Amino acid sequence: MAVFTVQEIIEATGGKLISGGMGSFAGASIDSRTINNGELFFALKGPKFDGHDFLPDVVSKGAGGAVVDKKTRFTIHDSRFTIIAVEDTLRALQDSAHFLRIRRDLPVIAVTGSNGKTTTKEMIYGILSSRYRVLKNEGNLNNHIGVPLSFMKIKPDDEAAVLEFGMSGPGEIRQLCEMMAPAYGVITNIGSAHIGMLGSLEAVRSAKLEILDGIQTAVLNADDDFLMQGVKGFKGRMVTFSINNDAHIRAENVTAEDTGTRFTLAIRDNARVEVHLHTHGVFNIYNALAASAVCYSLGMTAVEIKTALEEYRAFSSRFEVIKSGGVTLINDSYNANPQSMKEAIKGLGSFKGGGRLVAVLGDMNELGEFSGELHRTIGGEVTAAGLDVFVAVGKMMSLAAEEGQRQRNGRKILTPEIYKFNDAAGAGQGILDIIRHGDTVLVKGSRSMTMEKIVEKIRGRETEC
Repeated sequence: MAVFTVQEIIEATGGKLISGGMGSFAGASIDSRTINNGELFFALKGPKFDGHDFLPDVVSKGAGGAVVDKKTRFTIHDSRFTIIAVEDTLRALQDSAHFLRIRRDLPVIAVTGSNGKTTTKEMIYGILSSRYRVLKNEGNLNNHIGVPLSFMKIKPDDEAAVLEFGMSGPGEIRQLCEMMAPAYGVITNIGSAHIGMLGSLEAVRSAKLEILDGIQTAVLNADDDFLMQGVKGFKGRMVTFSINNDAHIRAENVTAEDTGTRFTLAIRDNARVEVHLHTHGVFNIYNALAASAVCYSLGMTAVEIKTALEEYRAFSSRFEVIKSGGVTLINDSYNANPQSMKEAIKGLGSFKGGGRLVAVLGDMNELGEFSGELHRTIGGEVTAAGLDVFVAVGKMMSLAAEEGQRQRNGRKILTPEIYKFNDAAGAGQGILDIIRHGDTVLVKGSRSMTMEKIVEKIRGRETEC
């Protein structure tokens, strides 16, 4: 278990001990519902909640103590419960994580990019874990709260940490770097995710490139020209990965199969191994290459990398291939942006040879003034990929359907068949009348579109037939 002391928290935060003793904690939490015995609770405040309101629950669940705002009133009827008062509880969480980080001599790997961050992080973790004890942030706890909270789980015998860094605006990745002091920084790619908030691709790139500040080794996608143009002034070590260009780590002889993809993992010093990756899509090969580049830089052998990659399996809702109800369902409903949507469409196209290819696509958010143009582009991608059916879900994706129809008419072709629904609930009601036995069906959209409702409807198809 993670272990840190009351004195360490006081030293890190400049806080004042209000009650309790000078013991230690088994971890940190911000959620009274899931806090474990002996953990330290940070009473964060948000626009719709105040962690101080839940302190009685935290005490009753056996927490070891709490970090509280010294200006906030609260009542605790247990003098043995440790309370540390600070100026700002969020800053205290961040300062505590930074304090623990600088006291540990271990490599920290930070992963960012417009797409593939979580999968790349999980692949790095899987490879490194075959030799070392490794900390990672769970799920996508990748922001100014999730990253420090994750690092507070560091164990005394952990030998490395791999952390996903997300961002929605400038300065956020820089703050995470200052907090976690990574030695390795991975940039998977640069795309139009968050372009609505940042205003341009150049601004997105600048925000992602904040990860270069202070790192020793940058792991970069050599096939992303826009990214590579932006890193020309980097003075540290660069390790590149690619499918199409010269790079330190390459994928050659790529072939798609029902069970995933096969490729030759080629490392510049002539190490070559054959890899059977049990995930689909070219984008997952890039994720595997990024992970391979990091781990090879850290001393892992090509054979160790191969073995761990072949054990990796897709996470739920992230291009997860499921045989259900007589169809091949590709559940990619976790989230979407223009680049990941295009890659998913290409991935669906690689399933040619069976039944019809059906794309069920929902609106993409956070695109601002670029939303209409970028959604229309998706309609062109669907037509160009030769898909058989396009089900557009949402107001903005209807623009993609219109563009798909326009291109279909211009080419004088009969596909894709096009259907439009206002929301996921409506699409869920109509989807069973559209799909057929033997179809391969991709479901993808932004989180707010709740595309998982359509996934659930398709997965229940077998019992309804």
